Amino acid sequence: MYLDQFLNYLKNERNFSKKTIESYLNDVNQFFLFNNVELGIISSSDIRGWVISLKESGLESVSINRKISSLRSYFKLCKRESWIDQDPSQKIKLLAVKKRLPNFFSESAMENLFSEVKFPNDFTGARDRLILEVFYSTGIRVSELVDLKKSQFNLTSKTLIVFGKGRKERIIPLLNNVIESFKIYMNFRSNMKSNYLFLTVNSEKTYPKLIYRVVKEYLGKVTTISKKSPHILRHTFATHLLNRGADINTIKELLGHKSLLSTQVYTHNSLEKIKRIYQKSHPRGEK
Repeated sequence: MYLDQFLNYLKNERNFSKKTIESYLNDVNQFFLFNNVELGIISSSDIRGWVISLKESGLESVSINRKISSLRSYFKLCKRESWIDQDPSQKIKLLAVKKRLPNFFSESAMENLFSEVKFPNDFTGARDRLILEVFYSTGIRVSELVDLKKSQFNLTSKTLIVFGKGRKERIIPLLNNVIESFKIYMNFRSNMKSNYLFLTVNSEKTYPKLIYRVVKEYLGKVTTISKKSPHILRHTFATHLLNRGADINTIKELLGHKSLLSTQVYTHNSLEKIKRIYQKSHPRGEK
């Protein structure tokens, strides 16, 4: 099935993360287990049958679309390398997905998090506060956070270098409170040799499950929103910037979005603000 070649393609040509590569390989394996046919005779009907089975199993459309994208990448490589004559995935369309507005935490909740919540005066307390400060002040993804190296913080220029999807580099300004939290944390971990910024108490690189646990624990002290995750903090970062008048193209660059369409979803969260501005600004609006 040329899966080793596919892995190398995803890693070296597409620059995908380890997690994304694992997902793509699992999707392709799942497809072949379902169909049990040879590569050279797979048809569009075989793929449609698999998609139907996924829908019947109750899998959400957004997850099915991810699997379709995995197959598209796989068959694109197969066609390019002449392992097949025709690409059977070309005629497969993505499923319609109902867009859900992203949740976000209120400004008062975030203010309370950093001004009222008590963080332990030790290594884990300093680390956890910096984790939350970085999320809210930069909007980075959890995968980007766990991969951060100490050298990516430039205290002189007050900037953070982030390597996003496909190892694309972007530079994000750092607020003074983040820099202060960084200095405090670095004092607590001065004897730890790892180049990675965020470490466990055993001096090992942190991992997503730990980060989720930190976010859930501390956000639970200031908000009743049921879902508390790093991605909600990313939504919060973008929404608060937009509500405070930031240009949407600037937010796009800060988030590392390829397309402005990905960023425009946050404009819907600002509808009430737009209404207030409209009523206040229009000559015939309510004053």
